[in-house]
Amino acid sequence: MGQRLRYSIPNSVTAISLLFGVGSIVSGQLGELELAGWMIVWCGLLDVMDGLAARILDATSDFGAEFDSMADLVAFGVAPGMLMLQVGIEYGGFAMFTPAFWVLLLSVGVFVLCGAMRLARFNLNTGDTPTSWFKGIPITSAGGALVSTTCILLVRYPDIAEAMPLYAYLPIIMFVLALGMISRIRFPKAKMRDNKFFNAFQGVVIVTTYYCGITRSYPELLFFMGIFLLVTGIIAGRITRLEEQ
Repeated sequence: MGQRLRYSIPNSVTAISLLFGVGSIVSGQLGELELAGWMIVWCGLLDVMDGLAARILDATSDFGAEFDSMADLVAFGVAPGMLMLQVGIEYGGFAMFTPAFWVLLLSVGVFVLCGAMRLARFNLNTGDTPTSWFKGIPITSAGGALVSTTCILLVRYPDIAEAMPLYAYLPIIMFVLALGMISRIRFPKAKMRDNKFFNAFQGVVIVTTYYCGITRSYPELLFFMGIFLLVTGIIAGRITRLEEQ
């Protein structure tokens, strides 16, 4: 396989992810909010594939790393932020230019800004000794998993959305995830480890995520699985940090 072709494969997957992120924004503008949410989920599936392809083909490069970060910012930062704003207006009762609207808009802006800072910090640390832990919540988990599935569920269950005080919940979700991305929280990476049970669990999570994403089914499962992984990942990071001290 020629060198140019070898490097183009993971970069092409990254490019498709970026275009899906743009497609999510356009779909949201056209009123197809659930489709916009699923497109963000698809970006997450492609994000796994481009990293895997780069490692298998030994095609990692500085260009690929920077390109991947720019795609991630669109797919898991800007697109989820725009979708959350649109869902808030459509289903959360955030009337345009009211105080609640401005608070939600501010939270979306902070989310995107913190996502960009998170990606920039990650790129600066790529030359460090590899570890099994992220520093801060990954933007793929924050935007690709939690924000997207939250929006899909609010669209699917408008009666529940109407009964909830979303004017408080949605900005809080965005602010908390934003701060989590730029925090120094220790969060586990998805990679092979010595524990066979943990590796099997990761495999089940990946297969389940691909099935739900491709078939556009069971967003409830994806949402609660994302919450579970977020909470247990933060707890695991805290426990292991204390054990090393």
